[in-house]
Parts: sequence; C-alpha cells; structure tokens
Amino acid sequence: MKERKLMLLALLVTMMLPMNMFAQKDDFGMWFTVGAEKKINTKWSVGVEAEYRTRNKVKTPERWSFGVDGSYKITPWLKASAGYVLLNDYNEKNTYYDDPEEDYDVDYDENGNEILIPYGYTGKVKKASKYWGLRHRVNLSLTGTLKLGRFDISLRERWQYTYRPEKTVSSRTKYTYLTDGTLSGTSEDNEQKTYKGKGKSVLRSRLAVGYDIPNCKVDPHASAEAYNSWSIEKIRYIVGADWKLNKKHVFTLDYRYQYLRNDEPNGDPNIHIIALGYKYKF
Repeated sequence: MKERKLMLLALLVTMMLPMNMFAQKDDFGMWFTVGAEKKINTKWSVGVEAEYRTRNKVKTPERWSFGVDGSYKITPWLKASAGYVLLNDYNEKNTYYDDPEEDYDVDYDENGNEILIPYGYTGKVKKASKYWGLRHRVNLSLTGTLKLGRFDISLRERWQYTYRPEKTVSSRTKYTYLTDGTLSGTSEDNEQKTYKGKGKSVLRSRLAVGYDIPNCKVDPHASAEAYNSWSIEKIRYIVGADWKLNKKHVFTLDYRYQYLRNDEPNGDPNIHIIALGYKYKF
C-alpha cells in the first residue's frame, strides 16, 4: 500500500512538470530562506521570513527580501492569510537608445578649405542601467486543504500587489557595433535615467500535494503555481521535502523550475533553482 501511494505521488509530480524544462539557454540559481512561525492559538499564527536569491549560474545576486505575515484558520480545511514583503532587487535594464552617429576626419580641399570626411559609423548606442531598487508587496490569500489518507492536497489563491517607487540611476553606454562589425566596449557617462514608480497586481494560483510518510521525519511535497496578470506570465514548479528535526526545527530542500511565458527574444530565461530553507516554530 505504501509503495502504491508513493507511485501515485511520483505520477502527480511528473504530470506537473513541463516537457521542455531542460533547454540549454535556461539559467540556474540558488535561493536561501530563514524564517520563524509562532502559533498563537488553534486559529491564529504569525511569521517572519528573510530570503536571498541568485541567478546567472549563481554568479549574480537577484534580490533579498524580508516579510511578515499572519494567518487565520476559518474552518479545519480553509485558511486566510495576509502579508507584507520588502524586496530589494538587483536590476539590469537595457531600455532606451541614442540616435546613430557618424565620425569624421578633418581634411583640406585644393583651396586649403577645411572639409569633413565621414569615415566611420558608430552604430546604435544602447543605454544600460544596473542598480538596486526597493519594492513593496502586500498579499491576501485563501487556502483550501483536502486530506486523503496521508495525502494533503491544497489549492491556494493569492492576490498580490507590488509597488516599485521612482528611481533615478546613472547609466552605462554600450556601442553595439562599429563600421567593421566588431563589438566595442562599455563606457560610463554622466547621464541620469529615471524609472517612474509603478504598481502591478498578480493573481497566483497554486496546486500542491504532500505526503506524510509513516514513522519518517522527511515528508515529500510538490506544487505548480501560475502567475496571472490578465494572462499567465510564468509557472513555477516545485519538488522537494521537509525534514522535521523536531517540533521546533524544520529544514527544506527543493528543486524548482520557473517557466516564463514571454515572447521577447531577449527576455529573462527560464531558470532551474535549488532552494534551501530553515524555519523555527514556537
């Protein structure tokens, strides 16, 4: 019976994962979380969590964040929660261009008059900005849970709103090509670029399944979560396990795959993630 249930869990996990999840252009990163949770009574609980993320084959920081949340158990199978997260993101933007220019040599005609002779075309000049920027995020969630034997199947619907304040940064100038077709270097300039403040709402729908292995401190879990802002923007798949050292200390190890549904040729890549977490419960 135990083997049959584990086979069912493996089948559910396999059905959640996309077929093209090992493309060569995919990125890899690691995420680290540390949190604490306090159960006030049978219905109320509160928690805090700090997180650090990397990308670009773990070479580039992506963001750090700190959040607080609270939850209320409406019924034994339905829970409501709310939270706030402060995020600090590392941004690399290539968003605006200068007009192409021509370079000139100075020469003289037969009468000794100065003339300008075009000799090279610098090409399109791309402006790029690299900076850290804060974001503020609030969320409201409803989670329904169904118990089937040792299986826990849950559906969470979460609305989140994120606001990015206005930010003024110095830019870098990239000359994309020269007359002979070769790439040029990157140089600093004194221009300032202002990114206006903006907000965004996202509906996150997560289907999760977990299994409580008898007489075992390790419990496997899997989930698929869709991010919807008028259309599905990305899907995050998770396969992992919680290791309950005791009632107070819980460690988590996850493999995650984030699939971005965008049509931009130079957009962010899909990413494979190893996530490590620790939570203290009291």
